[in-house]
Amino acid sequence: MEIDSQRLNEITTVLRNQLEESVKRNLTEGLLLSGGLDTSILACLAVRWKRPACLTVAFENSPALDLPFARMAADYLGLDLSIHQFGDAELREGLHSAISILKTFDPMEVRNSAAAYIALKIAKIKGLHTVMTGDGGDELFAGYSFFFNMTQDRLDAALKAMWAGMNFSSIPLGESLGIEVKAPFLDPEFKPFATAIEPAWKVHSENGKIWGKWILRKAFEGLLPSSLIWREKAPLEAGTGTSILPQYFASRISDGEFRSKQQQIRESDGVRIRDKEQLVYYEVYRKSFGPPEANSTGKKCPDCGAAVKESSNFCRTCGAYPLEVI
Repeated sequence: MEIDSQRLNEITTVLRNQLEESVKRNLTEGLLLSGGLDTSILACLAVRWKRPACLTVAFENSPALDLPFARMAADYLGLDLSIHQFGDAELREGLHSAISILKTFDPMEVRNSAAAYIALKIAKIKGLHTVMTGDGGDELFAGYSFFFNMTQDRLDAALKAMWAGMNFSSIPLGESLGIEVKAPFLDPEFKPFATAIEPAWKVHSENGKIWGKWILRKAFEGLLPSSLIWREKAPLEAGTGTSILPQYFASRISDGEFRSKQQQIRESDGVRIRDKEQLVYYEVYRKSFGPPEANSTGKKCPDCGAAVKESSNFCRTCGAYPLEVI
């Protein structure tokens, strides 16, 4: 797509104004600041009316990518930042809580949500009642790398399919702790505006490289350091350091124990356990909920037997993807 500078200026101006109004409507006492593009932008806008207490969490002794970027954003904007590094005991509590609240043993969901739960719990300990998150930014503005090589028609269809099934764990996790979570990107007035922006403005090249959230980056150039504006997308698990959990659990469970339990669970519960990390999560899940079940007339996940939406090729219970529902 050829970029018309006048049109670009018009879109970025309206985008800034729309998101600024959304942040104003959703001001909170605290902000979960990752130092990624989305939360850095929210912090940049929020300081015009309020200086939220910023919080970043990371698994201790892990390569948590968020820490230097969160410090950079907070320092640049003059915000107070609390960094909480959690250890094994706190991690276990977070994992158990995430599984119990969300009713899932999907490894990706559990490890991401455990970090979010820990962050929200620390916010509660600090006396915060409302917390802002960057949820929705990647979904609305095509931040994920799997969007990058799609045709425009395919990208448009993929985004619409994602929007139809968006689900964010921070909201129920916050509710369980008595904390109201607000997400300006998902604001009822901002969301329709964001979805109406053409996909070609969301995935675009800059200096020979393809970027997601391109129009969002361009809208805030000059308002934040370029290293934040052009920071590559880091999944929550990489940012918080929970990406090491597969290796963490692999080192604590022998191959023999895993194979034995894997076979037993398949035979008794009809659930296929993919790896040692998922085994740990399933054992926690099963104690609370028993084996996954679905209505006999509904479609089921072939890996765990849980109910799956008619149009979905992803199981929210076990994380199987892609799948042919049965």
